[in-house]
Amino acid sequence: MILTLKRTPGIYLVGFMGSGKSTIGRLLAERIGWHFVDLDAEIEAAESMSILEIFETRGEAEFRRVEREKMRVLVRAIVSGRPTVLALGGGAIVQHENYALLENNGVAIWLDCPLAIVRRRVEPASHRPLARDPVSFAELYETRRESYARADYRIAIESDDPAVAMEAVLRLPLFK
Repeated sequence: MILTLKRTPGIYLVGFMGSGKSTIGRLLAERIGWHFVDLDAEIEAAESMSILEIFETRGEAEFRRVEREKMRVLVRAIVSGRPTVLALGGGAIVQHENYALLENNGVAIWLDCPLAIVRRRVEPASHRPLARDPVSFAELYETRRESYARADYRIAIESDDPAVAMEAVLRLPLFK
């Protein structure tokens, strides 16, 4: 395992909504014997409301503030030695402060899922506030790719089988 993970045992899964971060993250954490945390689920539990409700009642800016604070707490636990696979929300790494928080505190892996697959996975879900307008959705997808590309590694998602992606992650040099 690379020195970064030995020093700070954090694996951060980044990527657009619907790319499989939570599903793949759970499988990965179970396989390597680490804790798994879904950032959005942690926010919903702490705020006692869904992400959609936070967006609708308090706005995106307030959601991003809460997200940043929750990330700080989680990364502190990782830095303290709690090995964790952390699935970030689709917009988390876009925020410069959030990226800076992760940059030297573990390894970021981009789950790069094609827009067509993401769209198919996300369209039936009504709980995603940024997925309501198909044109804006596609623009957001393209805009965020630059931020995701800053991750340490990229895994191309070409299948709906999360085990395939998890195995690709395990083949990364960081596990050698």
